[in-house]
Amino acid sequence: MKTESIYFCNYSIGEAPYGEVPAVCGPFGSRILLCGGEKALAAGLPRLEEALSGSGLSLAATEVFRGECTYEAIRRLAERAGEVRADMIFGMGGGKALDTAKGAAQEAGLPVFTFPTIAATCAASTALSVVYRADGSFDSFYFYDRPARHCFLDLTVIAHAPARYLQAGMGDTIGKYFECHFAARGDKLSHSSALGREISNMCYGPLLEYGVKALSDCKAGRVSHALSQAVLANVISTGLVSLMVLDDYNCAVAHSVYYGLVLLPGFEEANLHGNVVAYGVLVELLIDGEREEALRLKAFLKELGIRTTLAQMGVSLDREALDAVLKDIVTEPDMDHIPYPVTEEMVYDAMAEVEAL
Repeated sequence: MKTESIYFCNYSIGEAPYGEVPAVCGPFGSRILLCGGEKALAAGLPRLEEALSGSGLSLAATEVFRGECTYEAIRRLAERAGEVRADMIFGMGGGKALDTAKGAAQEAGLPVFTFPTIAATCAASTALSVVYRADGSFDSFYFYDRPARHCFLDLTVIAHAPARYLQAGMGDTIGKYFECHFAARGDKLSHSSALGREISNMCYGPLLEYGVKALSDCKAGRVSHALSQAVLANVISTGLVSLMVLDDYNCAVAHSVYYGLVLLPGFEEANLHGNVVAYGVLVELLIDGEREEALRLKAFLKELGIRTTLAQMGVSLDREALDAVLKDIVTEPDMDHIPYPVTEEMVYDAMAEVEAL
């Protein structure tokens, strides 16, 4: 039997988790290359520098991340790691900065540690990077054998980040629950995939309980138990599912709806990824005939302030105008492993029903 290895991302969460950095990272060396977005560094770097003071660990260099996570940016950061003789790479910021740091660590053969400053994605805990072209269009997924060694979730930093990122993260996380169960329907799953699917329940239940309060607390810049539970769902629970299930079960209709809609000019700039995925879940549920579940989810998304119709996202339901979108949705790779074939008309009819809910 072929050997299978599953690696997880350890994590620390709290109001001052950077204090754990010396103990966690010290065994890997002393010289750090830090990569982070400008706003992320403004929020997190002073706290990291305080944690490193007198520890024997030092920042060999700090690189400001700008633009896209491209293969060129990854290679450039890996080369920089060699130039400064870094023992490890720290990524600080949102998904694109973290993905660039992970890719550079892979290229340079170094351990990577993540410091998310927003809770919009599970990039901090997954073993892949979403790589784009310089113009912002999607290029490919870059898969790794293991995720970051450790993720440091500073709730003080996240609580003072724009609440819309936490909101979008919850939308994306909800998608993980519904898509994983939908894509895995009818399959006899291996232990790892079955366990990952069960963990996906933690991508929805805790958000139903704590999501609205967490969003309110984030808007107020307040660290709370509710905020911690939402952040763990967005960053850790989703990451665990991604690490454990076959890629067939990671996404389905909801993400395909997102990738189709971003073909529309200006759409991606006006709508955050996770919010659109949440809308895509409504489409998926109505394709599947789950109207009552869709109504419950719609009510919850409205509580979170997430747009639930095309009209709210500035998109017409006109069939002709959506032609390219619908063609892309049904041919996306995420649609390769679902319980039954889905046609353009099925997607359009579901979109029309979502508008009328």
